Amino acid sequence: MFGRIAADVLGLSDIGSVIKPENYDKVDSDDYIMHEDDEKIFFLIKSKSDEYCFTNLALIHLDGNSALSKKRTLRRLTYSNHKISNVMLETAGTVDLDIEIKFMMGSVQYSIDVNKKFITEVKDLYKALLKIAEIIHENDITLEQAKESLALASSTLMHVRQHEINTAQQFKELNQAAFSWLVDTRKQYRIKDYGHVFERYINL
Repeated sequence: MFGRIAADVLGLSDIGSVIKPENYDKVDSDDYIMHEDDEKIFFLIKSKSDEYCFTNLALIHLDGNSALSKKRTLRRLTYSNHKISNVMLETAGTVDLDIEIKFMMGSVQYSIDVNKKFITEVKDLYKALLKIAEIIHENDITLEQAKESLALASSTLMHVRQHEINTAQQFKELNQAAFSWLVDTRKQYRIKDYGHVFERYINL
């Protein structure tokens, strides 16, 4: 019932609309925000059946596309566990009513139709997602290089002659130091909160 009222109030159709921040309290996604963890909505696209809610921590997708039921499926895809890639924007032609923003999250392909009157807002989302994908890609390269450096250091130590150092003790110390270093490196380069990116690019 509330969903139908919200759809009428917000003027929704099967093509998505960009919801203004003052209307976030009228959408279902707001109920699933982790306010306790300082989660915040930065961009929200809503149609009659779906909601795509982009927060600083995750994409929350309320999927209402079911031929058999009016039930809706809630999916929460965090940016840290579901890497964003292949971000694309298809603008509208002269007779098209909608534009499309496309991207991958992990292995899930998203293609969201949005009314073309929201092209300015969707361009902002496109830039934000593109920047997040770029950061994730660069950080993955850095993490891989860190792992390779660690493997090289371990290999070098194993080839040191036994009588020169206590290899077992040295290897144990290296493992302990390497574990701490790798944990710290992952914390630095495996970002969970992209609020700073959305704040930079989203203008609603």
